[in-house]
Amino acid sequence: MTARAMVALALSVLVAGSAVAVVYSKHESRRLFSLLEQENHTRDALDAEWGMLQLEQAAWATHGRVERVATDELDMKLPGRGEVHTLR
Repeated sequence: MTARAMVALALSVLVAGSAVAVVYSKHESRRLFSLLEQENHTRDALDAEWGMLQLEQAAWATHGRVERVATDELDMKLPGRGEVHTLR
């Protein structure tokens, strides 16, 4: 085999290897982008759920609701003047 043929063979192998690397790189890029989009979708769903949970917590913790539960379900009431003792 001549030197020119050896150089041509080496360059052909390098070009083929480079082409395979480009295809693999593009495939990996698309796979990772797809994974990123899935994670973004999951994040958006969790953000929406978090917002709804915060609204629910705010609704359950309103002063009026707490007072209503205390009086209706726990039979609590405000103490009268004679029932309050101040400690010094």
